Amino acid sequence: MIAVIGDIHGCFVTLQKLMQRLKLDYPGIDIYSVGDLVDRGNFSYEVIDYFISEKVKFTAGNHDLMFYYFMKQPSSEMGNTWLYNGYEKTVASYSDHYEKLTEHLEYIINTPLYLEKDGSVISHAGISKYYKKFLTDNIASLENVIRKDIENPHGIIWTRDDLLDIGKLQVVGHTRVNEVTYRKENNVVYIDTSAYSGNKLTAVIIEEGKVSQSISIHTDPKDIE
Repeated sequence: MIAVIGDIHGCFVTLQKLMQRLKLDYPGIDIYSVGDLVDRGNFSYEVIDYFISEKVKFTAGNHDLMFYYFMKQPSSEMGNTWLYNGYEKTVASYSDHYEKLTEHLEYIINTPLYLEKDGSVISHAGISKYYKKFLTDNIASLENVIRKDIENPHGIIWTRDDLLDIGKLQVVGHTRVNEVTYRKENNVVYIDTSAYSGNKLTAVIIEEGKVSQSISIHTDPKDIE
């Protein structure tokens, strides 16, 4: 059994409430996230620092990697894209924490693009049908092409395509939904319930490749006002 949290986008106060609920309801459960820890909400620094201290594992989101590449390779396509995707709140959150920036950037770039856990595959945006021709025996057969295609709009941090049925539940964020949405036809659950827009932050409980429960906390106004 595991818990997977949707896109956080700097909503630290809401995240703390959700984590407290998860720990209360499921003591000792392993907790993961589909990424997009930063941008748009007020507390990107606090979210990353909290994940490090709590040892929460996540899969890299497009906003996390845009942040990294802008800081490390500002002339890169990925870095330039950050300037049009809500970077201002992230910069502001680090204004008194520059000494932690290198540690946090290394934390981001060293996180995987996907995780296989408890009969599921966790990633930010999911594995598109675009990659069907590359899938052979298992998800590991896609490793090299997924990493090479990090800037591809069909790729695992960007795609809005229909996702591939990979034989395991895909747990993804990136595509916003008002409520957790399961699509039986390709065995995908979408869990980004748009915390930064004022809706809610959601976690799903996964048991043996199936969603057994979803837990949501409405966005605290302090995170976005």
